[in-house]
Amino acid sequence: MAVFTADAAPRAEVLLPELRELHRLIEQGGALIGARELVTVTTPQGALPVLGVTMGNPDPSVPALAFIGGVHGLERIGAQVVLAYLGSLVRRLRWDLSLHQQLESLRLVFLPIVNPGGVLAGSRANPQGVDLMRNAPQDAEHGVPFLIGGHRLTRLLPYYRGPAQAPMQPESEALCRFVREELLGRPVSISIDFHSGFGLRDRIWFPYARSRRPMPHLAEIHALCEVLDQCLSPHPYVMEPQSRHYLTHGDLWDHLYDEALTLDRGIFLPMTLEMGSWLWVKKNPRQLLSRHGMFNPLIAHREQRVLRRHMAWMDFMTRATQSAFRWLPGPDTRIDHGEQALNRWYRRIVR
Repeated sequence: MAVFTADAAPRAEVLLPELRELHRLIEQGGALIGARELVTVTTPQGALPVLGVTMGNPDPSVPALAFIGGVHGLERIGAQVVLAYLGSLVRRLRWDLSLHQQLESLRLVFLPIVNPGGVLAGSRANPQGVDLMRNAPQDAEHGVPFLIGGHRLTRLLPYYRGPAQAPMQPESEALCRFVREELLGRPVSISIDFHSGFGLRDRIWFPYARSRRPMPHLAEIHALCEVLDQCLSPHPYVMEPQSRHYLTHGDLWDHLYDEALTLDRGIFLPMTLEMGSWLWVKKNPRQLLSRHGMFNPLIAHREQRVLRRHMAWMDFMTRATQSAFRWLPGPDTRIDHGEQALNRWYRRIVR
């Protein structure tokens, strides 16, 4: 895994504004943040790096939180939200003593642009035509919707999983490797993957995407949801399992969550923020004339509003991860949280 150096910047800056911004933040952070190149992606326009950024305590005994964006290149707003929060932290590092104190007991991880080739091309898929969020070696249960749930027909259609029995795409492998190195095995770790393109509400999804069965850490998710409702109310988010809407093959977070279960070391809670982009279309129907219009706010002031909108929640998640052992259910409350969660999210399928 290559260590990032400033010499790598020009090739990316010329091609992609989001990478230019990421390089700028890395330079501003200096010795207080770490950055490394996870993989290099080949595109028709040239090579692009997938860069991972870290800050805070690397000790594997402290909690960790990851912010992930740009898995689907068409959904640029996800990468921009992650970059906006990283930028706010980098600026605070210059003066905010409380942030420095917080980082003594917390690890923060950023992978803002998982799919730089897709972002550059304005494509959901990577340069090989593969949907990275359908690329893990996992098949879903019955009831997967045609195409949208992932397929192996042809790369010319969206939601292509890649060839059967083939290794995962380099970007998917890089993401999984980074998560293994920085998150899995810690006492508590949380990841947030930022997407857009679904519904009128901002939805926080948790596993599973491949099954309608409850995840083993449902009680912990419910406890976090309870803290969110108590401390950030009123808030715009709907927290729910992704399977409430549809199932998919090859979900990377299902894959990593199940891997964490096999390790049996600590708690890993992967979540996805699915930003309600239909609201942007409702306010500006002309966006439908643009291929980016269903996935991004195209008017400047709305884009800035979206970037600001999620800052409070991201800051809440940072503090919640640092203080996880104060809200995680213990042996005396875990059963109660589990029962409440089943009643809240799974009443239709639990007998």
